[in-house]
Amino acid sequence: MFGKPDPCSGCNTGRIFVEDQTRGLSIGAKAECPSTGRIHVCSRTKPTSTASCKTGDVHTCMETTGVYGRDLANFLVQKQLLVSVVNPAQIHAFGKTELNRAKTDKADARLIARYCRMHRPAPWAPPAEEIATLQALVQRLEDLLGLQTMENSRLEAATGPARESVEVVLQFIEQQIEMVRLQIQIHIDQHPRLKSQKKLLSSIPGIADNTAATLLAFLSPVERFHSAKQVVAYAGLNPRIRQSGQWAGKSPIAKTGNALLRKALYLPAVVAKRHNPVIAAFCDRLLARGKRPMQVVVAAMRRLLHLVFGVLKSGKPFDPKFGLA
Repeated sequence: MFGKPDPCSGCNTGRIFVEDQTRGLSIGAKAECPSTGRIHVCSRTKPTSTASCKTGDVHTCMETTGVYGRDLANFLVQKQLLVSVVNPAQIHAFGKTELNRAKTDKADARLIARYCRMHRPAPWAPPAEEIATLQALVQRLEDLLGLQTMENSRLEAATGPARESVEVVLQFIEQQIEMVRLQIQIHIDQHPRLKSQKKLLSSIPGIADNTAATLLAFLSPVERFHSAKQVVAYAGLNPRIRQSGQWAGKSPIAKTGNALLRKALYLPAVVAKRHNPVIAAFCDRLLARGKRPMQVVVAAMRRLLHLVFGVLKSGKPFDPKFGLA
């Protein structure tokens, strides 16, 4: 005998459209929701009405959409509603199993609601305020560095007044980069836990201040990871195995994870190959086995993440004797 199913809602934040599969309601959570404390409800048969949020009424599921869905997720959590935020690739793959042919806001919201009811994804918890601020600062720094790269490329081809304009923009971007880096440093120093964790990360040869800030921004809280393998998978550095019978294809990295983490680890891994005794010995063994240079660098990135997880989880600084044991 089956019990009564719990209400499940799917959010398509392209238009912030929510489909409640149990009660047949479409909930449009708009910008005024946080101030009014109410969710706008539009029934399939009625034009518009309003309904208050009730704790435990709905399990809401939404795709990871960055800043576009963050405010809605935070608002629903503040209303003590169960919220799950899942990878869009999971919803896309689930839709393929149903041979979906429609691509509309309503269809997507219903699809997410069905996924939520069937798979019951884990609840989402918003990051602590100091972590959210650090993430915003690190992302802003990454954006500014990208703008700097683009303007430097334009500077090579610019002449006359156009060159002067590019130089002015570059000077302003450089000032902003220094300011944001200073803000990151001050922010970390103002929070004892972040400051102590940064000190632990800096004890690992190859990891400097910028990399430590990125790791703290996107790996915190480290308690949510139960093993170093989970951290590696979160960064998308785990191998994608391709094998069938006696055939075995190439095994590239999955890249199903945080791209900014992967980018932040590349140069530190190159440095660690030479200056970190644990990773240098590891890379030498791989080269002796005939691995290609890029394979060795990726393996060094993975090993570096293992060391990062180790020092953060144990609360002890890097010890090369322990790593070489």
